[in-house]
Formats: sequence, structure tokens, C-alpha cells
Amino acid sequence: MSQNERAGNAPKYGVVANALRQRIDRGQWAAGTRVPSLHELAEEFGVARLTARQAVQLLVEEGLLDARRGSGTVVTGQPRAVKNIQVQTTLQALGAMYLRAPPEIRTLGESRGPLPPAQRRDDTEYVCLQRVHSEGGVAYCVITLYIDAAVFALAPRRFRQQAVIPVLLAMPGCKVRRAHQTMTVGTADTDVARHLGVAPNAPVAFVERVFEGEGGHVIYLAEVIYRGEAVRLEIDLTV
Repeated sequence: MSQNERAGNAPKYGVVANALRQRIDRGQWAAGTRVPSLHELAEEFGVARLTARQAVQLLVEEGLLDARRGSGTVVTGQPRAVKNIQVQTTLQALGAMYLRAPPEIRTLGESRGPLPPAQRRDDTEYVCLQRVHSEGGVAYCVITLYIDAAVFALAPRRFRQQAVIPVLLAMPGCKVRRAHQTMTVGTADTDVARHLGVAPNAPVAFVERVFEGEGGHVIYLAEVIYRGEAVRLEIDLTV
């Protein structure tokens, strides 16, 4: 599925709920803050009153808001502690990041086959792992990764149970000759939103990583979807 397809067309109440959730997560609305009325929310976001009600109800069900008849809606939840991911610009730094803070891994699926059509160069078999990475019980990214099956066979247990990049970099005889990553900004589809615990159409960062070995052969390909608030781009500028 392409990144544009992932973005999809989310329901309007999900868009509104995500905007309100971000105000809580960022501390803009502290616990005890009275939320604008449904009429005010409908006007602010240009939606029907029913849509605003659905958005508020979603956050009530998440425990972030408390709607009381006659006294309005107030914030009850606290900002979630979401892992902050700094964009790394070297392969060594990327591997070290995973070693410093190993993620909690939940596997969604495993299969075998060639790379997706857009990245396929030959008929090499790859092991595809789909997983969710979390820290402190809070999911921060969904990953679909492909490892050359011959490489995977060298350490299948470690690849299944640990962050893949440090395992790959420490493997004797598996030399990465070129590494490239691309990051774009988009929105979460329904499945991604469910795994990350965000509203459909919430902002996310799509990162594609490709590691090549001898002759440009793809050893590793990963499609990573990060929660929008988890990604931080910090670059020192040359003066």
C-alpha cells in the first residue's frame, strides 16, 4: 500500500478528535480545563454539531474528557509520554539509538516472498516482519520490514525478538555498502491509527530505509510509520 493510500479519507470526527487530543497531549489544555461547547467546536472546525459531539465522545471513551450534563466538558486526562525519536543521519548512530533504548516489540505477522513491486529488483526471497514498537506501553511506530532470507537464516531468533538494525550491523560477513532513508509526512489510515492509538488521519511520519550490500543488492528494506509527535528533526547548521 502506498503512503498516499495510507492517508485515506478519515471521518471528520476523527480529524476533530485528533486536533483536540493534540491540545491535551501538548499541555495546551491541562487537566480541569473546560472544553469549548459543541457549538463552538463545530464553528471552529467547520463541521456539523453532530460531528463535534462524536469527536468529544471519542475522547470521553479514551478517558481524556469528562462530559457532564449541565456543567460542560472538562479535560481529565494527562499528556501521554510518547517516545521522542531524533532523526539520525548516520547508520552507526541509527544502530546506537536502538541499542541505547531497545523497543518493546509486538509482532503482527511474518511471511516470505519478494520485495513489494515498487522496490523489487529481482526474485530474491525476503522474510517480511510486521511489528509495533513501543516504549512504556505507548506505541510510537508501526514497521513493515524485509530481510534477505539468506541473511535472516543466520540469526532468525534475534531478528524476531530484537530491533533488526543492531543485529544486522553486528553480523559478521554482512557488509552494508549503502544506506538510504527517505522521510515524508502524511496521515494515519484506520489500521495504523489503531496500532498507534491515535485517531484516523492523525499526522504521522513515513520513513523508508534501504540497506544495500555488494552490487546494490537489497539486504534490508523497512517502511516505518511514526506517530507525528514522536519525530524530531534537529540539525546543526554550518556557519
